[in-house]
Amino acid sequence: MITAFGPEYRAAFRELNEAWIRQYFRIEESDRKALNDPEGYILDKGGFILVALQGKAVAGVCAMIRMQEEPLTFELAKMAVAPSTQGKGVGYTLGKAVIEEARHRGAKKVYLESNTKLVPAISLYRKLGFSETKGYTSPYERCNIQMELVLR
Repeated sequence: MITAFGPEYRAAFRELNEAWIRQYFRIEESDRKALNDPEGYILDKGGFILVALQGKAVAGVCAMIRMQEEPLTFELAKMAVAPSTQGKGVGYTLGKAVIEEARHRGAKKVYLESNTKLVPAISLYRKLGFSETKGYTSPYERCNIQMELVLR
């Protein structure tokens, strides 16, 4: 089941994201801002976070940060799936849900930043319809690929 973020999911949002970031990279200042204050950094600025549940357990999380107004663009960010549910379609289901919600909110594009070391994530993004792009300045040292999805 996919549900909207609420305070009860704050710890899971932080913990799931910190786990994958620490596994491959290091926590950067922009990570700290988003993970320590998702309300102020994401929600209060017009973004949203969706949570995938399996029973009462959090199986995955994904944020959409409002980037720009014209054309309305969201950044897919802080997507994390619990290790116990990886490879079971949770990431795909969550990705489809956040894209559909962005479309419902009038978005024309969804952008993301990643690292090619994260092969399963890059594969997921391509499966969701994203393609490589360039031209944005990233606050992350780890970013070596930028992708976008034009919504129709």
